[in-house]
Amino acid sequence: MDRLTALVQDKNNPTVVGLDPRPELLPSQLIEQARQRTSWSMAQMGLDPKDLQQTQGEQAQAVWADHLARAYLRFNLAILEGVADLVPAVKPQIAMYEALGPWGIRAYTGTCRAAADRGLYVIGDVKRGDIGSTAEAYAAHLDGLPLPFTPGQTIDRPAHSGGRFPWYEDALTINVYLGSDGVEPFLQAAEHIQGDLFALVRTSNPSGSQIQELGLDTASGGGTIYQRLGDLVESWGQSSIGESGYSRLGAVVGATHPEDGALLRQAMPHTFFLVPGYGAQGGSAADVVPMFDQSGGGAVVNSSRGIIAAWRKDPDYSPRLSVQAALGMVTRDARQAAQAMKDDLNQAIKEAR
Repeated sequence: MDRLTALVQDKNNPTVVGLDPRPELLPSQLIEQARQRTSWSMAQMGLDPKDLQQTQGEQAQAVWADHLARAYLRFNLAILEGVADLVPAVKPQIAMYEALGPWGIRAYTGTCRAAADRGLYVIGDVKRGDIGSTAEAYAAHLDGLPLPFTPGQTIDRPAHSGGRFPWYEDALTINVYLGSDGVEPFLQAAEHIQGDLFALVRTSNPSGSQIQELGLDTASGGGTIYQRLGDLVESWGQSSIGESGYSRLGAVVGATHPEDGALLRQAMPHTFFLVPGYGAQGGSAADVVPMFDQSGGGAVVNSSRGIIAAWRKDPDYSPRLSVQAALGMVTRDARQAAQAMKDDLNQAIKEAR
């Protein structure tokens, strides 16, 4: 976590921007432009634009998915223009892009690359988790495409900072339900590129308590499942503690459970926290303070809709604006929201110290 820690310190900002586009979060101008371009493309292909309205025909749906994915990327670039010099990291949620099929994946990788090109730390919110060769294949999100080789030949690729083609991610979120067999392949890939991981430990969703708060018997050490998982994550990361004092294996700890977060912070002194749930999900700056260490470090806080959809609260927005003017508003309002979040978090951390 050395690079992420350095970026947070350099920008004095523990904010992560969640780049999670959905049609309803984009200005109507972008959606309408995507529709118009879809109709034009279909006409060029000799297709009836009515097929799109009737949701008939794979070709029609493919053209629409392509143009909507392009709108996603354009929207994300507007966000990045506003926040790249202000925040240390972004976290695109791959599900939003996978919903558009291969065209969405192209928008996802384009988003990750654009963020990386701007010097941002990119957390791929992919929540992968498996064992053996499947886990190794998932870990290619960090380690990149396999190089051609002949049977029995070993190829050493130099490690470097930053994600590899085609995903351009510095870190991944992972589900560690399968235990250390499902963690080790990801740790090896992270080590290879000097990247990081964030394991799901105490999530922000309400029903997470159905499993995570289940009690363990005394023979298993007592406590709850999330506490035991926190102990395991702390131990699995021991061999990769960097100069920052934190290991490559971080933890996802929701802002909506501040008391649980305080317990985990105490039990996981070498584990960096990724904290979702701030803002739209109900978590406040005061709620996330327990996730930070005594020096005010060791955690970053994610906000998605609160930043990328800030334009929707702008009284100057109108559907009559041009696409360029609407995107300019997206850029401006995202920056203002990110600055407000930075100030909110820093003030809460300062008051708690």
